Amino acid sequence: MCGIVGYTGVKSAAQVLIEGLKRMEYRGYDSAGIAVEEDSGLQVVRRKGKVESLEHTVSHFDLAGTCGIGHTRWATHGRPSEANAHPHVSCDGKIAVVHNGIIENFADLRDELEARGHTFASQTDSEVMAHLVEEAYRETHDLLTSVRIASEQIVGSYGFAVVCEDEPGVIIATRHDSPIIVGAAADGAYVASDAIAMIDATRDVVVLEDGQFAKLTPVGVSYFDAQGAPCQPKVTHVTWDMDVAEKGGYPDFMLKEIHEQPRVIRDTLAGRLVNGALEIDELDMTPEELNLVDRVYIIACGTSYHAGLVAKELIEGWARIPTEVEVASEFRYRNPIITPTTLVVAVSQSGETADTLAAIRDARVKGARVFGITNVLGSPVARESDGVIYTKANKEIAVASTKSFLGQIVSLTLLALLLAQVKGKLRMNQVRLLFGELADTAEQVEEILARDGDSIEEAARACKDASSALFIGRGMGAAIAREGALKLKEISYLHAEAYPAGEMKHGPIALIDEGFPVIAIATKSPTYDKVISNLQESKARGAKIVAVATEGDEEIKQFADHVIYIPKVRDAFSAITASVPLQLLARSIAVLRGCDVDQPRNLAKSVTVE
Repeated sequence: MCGIVGYTGVKSAAQVLIEGLKRMEYRGYDSAGIAVEEDSGLQVVRRKGKVESLEHTVSHFDLAGTCGIGHTRWATHGRPSEANAHPHVSCDGKIAVVHNGIIENFADLRDELEARGHTFASQTDSEVMAHLVEEAYRETHDLLTSVRIASEQIVGSYGFAVVCEDEPGVIIATRHDSPIIVGAAADGAYVASDAIAMIDATRDVVVLEDGQFAKLTPVGVSYFDAQGAPCQPKVTHVTWDMDVAEKGGYPDFMLKEIHEQPRVIRDTLAGRLVNGALEIDELDMTPEELNLVDRVYIIACGTSYHAGLVAKELIEGWARIPTEVEVASEFRYRNPIITPTTLVVAVSQSGETADTLAAIRDARVKGARVFGITNVLGSPVARESDGVIYTKANKEIAVASTKSFLGQIVSLTLLALLLAQVKGKLRMNQVRLLFGELADTAEQVEEILARDGDSIEEAARACKDASSALFIGRGMGAAIAREGALKLKEISYLHAEAYPAGEMKHGPIALIDEGFPVIAIATKSPTYDKVISNLQESKARGAKIVAVATEGDEEIKQFADHVIYIPKVRDAFSAITASVPLQLLARSIAVLRGCDVDQPRNLAKSVTVE
């Protein structure tokens, strides 16, 4: 992990690579590097830290080459350092490799390679690929064949781009469980782990399938299958505009993306109500097949897991289908009860999450139908699911997910309504009514964002110097409390925990002393009075209460030091509106604490390792 870019053509490779790496900074990383083919051989430049540091160093080199590869690394094997940064090179210095993913058998491969005389310069798993290709190249004298031979020895996930100074102008790329995207343009050929790195050059790209190979040259790209035979892959046209990667006047991408959420809601709902009935054609299941569903598993990680908790409330409440929400990394290591009438819903913002992909494969082997919810067209989750809903969030740059999260909630709400519709648990007029109220949340979120924000800023100033915080809620509020706590941890580095409010007296209340921040989701709901009681318990012990409350609720002021109001909505849709002030609160606290809200430390946008 985490970002790959490569170019061969007529332009300065170093400039193209640096620009591509900048475009992918949102994915999170701790070091960066490039390898450029020069007349004197491969020139490798690597730096710990930001691409800016790499760019400054590269400016002192006279790099005129027009073919090269680059990488931003998120540490898995070996601490962040210049030695562990990519690209990695072979012993003879003629081959350079960049890699995303995890090589699970790297220790055995390294031992074998060292026994055969290879010397390693890093602690990474990725370096073994450079030495494997080097060995194969001695025999084949063909880079494509050598990469194919080397990749056959690897167990794990990978996206590779490889260059060799003996084959100038050639880049070989391949993948397994880690995205590789290839495109050709008038000025050359491009490869990257994200289309954003090449969007200025071409919008027609190929998303490599597992086991496929691409051979890039200055005049175009050739594709090959796992056996080395030529093949013709599908070309995908990228439709989103480059302005999604520009801040558009906002101080950071996170705030920009928070303000894009009303559009995400509208776009995700567009065209879903047809002749008065809800339709999700992408699910690729007939109403009769859907009616047979008797159990739902939602598998996800992080923020997506919290969207799943919201969906559990809705599916069980509306469709009356038992629903479990599973952390994807745990799902595959136990023995869940799965039958042909089980629906597994895999939720992933990037569509690349390794744990979620592994869980999808396990579920399909056991006979379940799998439905994906993702933000990325053609992503592995989309390709490996039986059906998919795209959340229409477009590119999300900030590492901490906001607009994708709301897109996931809206998509899962649609699924819950559809299941209730086919099961006959909701009448058609009820489905239309609920759909209309769901659509209204876009305007309600706009209303929240249009407010002056003073109440959020005051609450943020009251919390910024704390060492820990507690988020509480009941029912739907408990799920949103979890997301609020995660957002605060992710971007402000302030420790936070979330609990169902009724659980406070069973342990967490011991944390509360004078000035301890308690952030409560206290909207008008069937459990409102219970939440008020929990706030009184906290207040009696000196807690500093921040409440997200329903507009017009004056009673809440008796129990809260800071109140953030949101429009009145049905409790089923409160997750959408209540999430927004929690996103803004986390961001404000992070800014006050001097944190980088777009690229928090140790985190990556796309987690393609287990």
